[in-house]
Amino acid sequence: MGKRREKWIDPANWASLKPFGIGEGRPNNYKEIVKAVGENKDQLKYAWKILTEGTCDGCALGTKGIRDWTMREVHLCNIRLRLLRLNTMPPLDAGVLNDVANLRGKKSTYLRELGRLPFPMIRRAGDPGFTRIGWDEALDLAGEKLRASDPSRFGTYLTSRGVPNENYFAAQKAMRAMGSNNIDNAARICHSPSTFGLKGALGVAATTCSYSDWIGSDLIVFVGSNPANNQPVAMKYLYHAKKAGTKIVSINPYREPGMERYWVPSNVESAVFGTKISDRTFQINIGGDIGFLNGVAKSMVDNDWIDREFVDEHTTGYDSLKDSLANQSWEALEATAGVDRSEMIELARMIGKAKTAIFVWSMGVTQHEVGEDNVRAIINLGLTKGFVGRPNCGLMPIRGHSGVQGGAEMGAYSTALPGGLPITDETAASFADQWGFDVPTWTGQTAPEMIDAGYEGKLDVLISSGGNFLEVLPDPKYCKQALERIPMRIHIDICLSSQMLLDSTEAVLLLPAETRYEMAGGVTETSTERRIIFSPEISGPRIAEAWPEYRIFGELAARVRPDTAEAVLYPSTQAIRDDIAKAVPFYAGIEKLAKFGDAVQYGGAHLCWDWKFPTDDGKAHFSTVRLPELVRPDGTFAVATRRGKQFNSMVHEHQDSLNGAEREAVLMSTHDADRLGLANGDKVTLTSDFGSMDGHVFRAPLTPGNLQVHWPEGEVLIGRSRRSPQAGIPDYNGNVRVERTASVGGPVVGS
Repeated sequence: MGKRREKWIDPANWASLKPFGIGEGRPNNYKEIVKAVGENKDQLKYAWKILTEGTCDGCALGTKGIRDWTMREVHLCNIRLRLLRLNTMPPLDAGVLNDVANLRGKKSTYLRELGRLPFPMIRRAGDPGFTRIGWDEALDLAGEKLRASDPSRFGTYLTSRGVPNENYFAAQKAMRAMGSNNIDNAARICHSPSTFGLKGALGVAATTCSYSDWIGSDLIVFVGSNPANNQPVAMKYLYHAKKAGTKIVSINPYREPGMERYWVPSNVESAVFGTKISDRTFQINIGGDIGFLNGVAKSMVDNDWIDREFVDEHTTGYDSLKDSLANQSWEALEATAGVDRSEMIELARMIGKAKTAIFVWSMGVTQHEVGEDNVRAIINLGLTKGFVGRPNCGLMPIRGHSGVQGGAEMGAYSTALPGGLPITDETAASFADQWGFDVPTWTGQTAPEMIDAGYEGKLDVLISSGGNFLEVLPDPKYCKQALERIPMRIHIDICLSSQMLLDSTEAVLLLPAETRYEMAGGVTETSTERRIIFSPEISGPRIAEAWPEYRIFGELAARVRPDTAEAVLYPSTQAIRDDIAKAVPFYAGIEKLAKFGDAVQYGGAHLCWDWKFPTDDGKAHFSTVRLPELVRPDGTFAVATRRGKQFNSMVHEHQDSLNGAEREAVLMSTHDADRLGLANGDKVTLTSDFGSMDGHVFRAPLTPGNLQVHWPEGEVLIGRSRRSPQAGIPDYNGNVRVERTASVGGPVVGS
């Protein structure tokens, strides 16, 4: 099938005749450039070199400089511009840490903007603040505490904020040299349900296609994913896809404005007239994904809109799926999904007519108590037509951070070794032979489990490389109590965060890290499309006492287990890449990456090419997915946490430029607001079984009976105990009651 040609201009896709979207809800991309210039005016030359010579440390699309492998155009998004200052800002005045009481209660934005961590610091129990300490003394103290602790009683968590593959690999190896499998990273919190779903169905654990497949595909279906907020560079791909005739569908409780229409600043046509993105939006209940997706699959089966030849020759489990769907009534599917069966049939018809299609999903799918089954329901739809292993087709769990894909594959997991291998006696013995030390075989603790252990007094040391548990996990009050009960916390980071200011029973260490652009020898990241990309060191100013994280972890392990020093103390990032190539065979070629623009896409452009599946039987596997029980007590709303103008938990603006919602906004359907007599801006209090939150009504195109609030502010409403069964990630959704704030008028309670 020939690649569909793009139209030169396409007025049918214009969003508005207003030039540059004047008066429309949209990000002001040109203003962002001006703002970035102002923020980095003291280091403009260095900032420009980072943008043009470094691999992006923002989302996981993986631009090299300001270009990529998908199209020959300039790429520069607002997220990267907002992150730029983290790489160029000077060290903070250490005097601000003399008394942490003065900093408590300050917003994270304020703490970050104080500057880079300048040198190692310590705060012992009872001290008002931090004092300077030398690297050797800090590492000796940490090493002594780790050596005195049972390996089951210390753990490490790494966030994904620009962390390269080299740091992930060295950290997990160091932890295992110290005898512990208690290591986890942000990849689990984001997409581990995707790993379970894909591995079980296809035998692979990553996106099966490339971004270039978007352009010219008949259909792209986004489920619980909003790249307009989270991967804005991707909107350029969708602009070109629309010009090539691709139909775009969005499945979400909220009709996201950025997915309805978007102004791509670097394309003249889109910058002036905007681009209509979604051709159809299906608005479902929060947690209604399986009901809707199973209804679509039921429609395809009932109408025989499937590829029988593919299903018969290359899959297994179809008959079980068919029987399971037959036993799910339309009434039950509709009640769960929150939409009429006619809408399910409509999407089924679109999929049935498509010759090629790509399914894209993100944390709106995975961060549920049934996250793994949500993913399996999507995969089932893709398999009905064989939308995998060929051009313009694929199953894509789109990543939000530049370090997430590699973090999982480097073995920085409590439940997996490098390459995603399960921890067994056999695999542990294999790596022990490679590395020259025993590798533990017991199952380690995930990040939420480490917090539980801290709360219960069962964790002696927590090493946190970036991240902020107070902002990324449900029930922040519980997280605070847990962190303060851990005798020693070691925070490795580039700037301050609120969790560093918490008390401890013994000591808190702050260790300054280098950014990816400061690391001698360069580093690599792995993008959503499995592209391992080299990012060179960028010459410029340096924080004199900042160390690369791989060195910090190696030095800690060498102090705990001196006999492992040769294995854990890497002389260079090149040595780490050589080690990765040996430990993770499908990363072959990483050891040859050495200069700007070097990259290798493991598995090629498409996994499962030509329908060759690396499963035990060589076939793709359908899954039977049961309808979940959505329990919503009378008088309550379902609530989900959403992102605004931010990157992960790093809030950049109080107001989201795409929809105008402020951080305190409670997104509510017009139907529900009218029913409760609530006007736009009315103050309300949301209350769950776990906490309460004050906000104001923001009328929005949302499915009735559902609400959305911003994350991390809404964490106070979410319970910590609901976790997915296999990955163990928290469910970031809940049930709440709505009350009008008493001072405004009489209470209004209900759903």
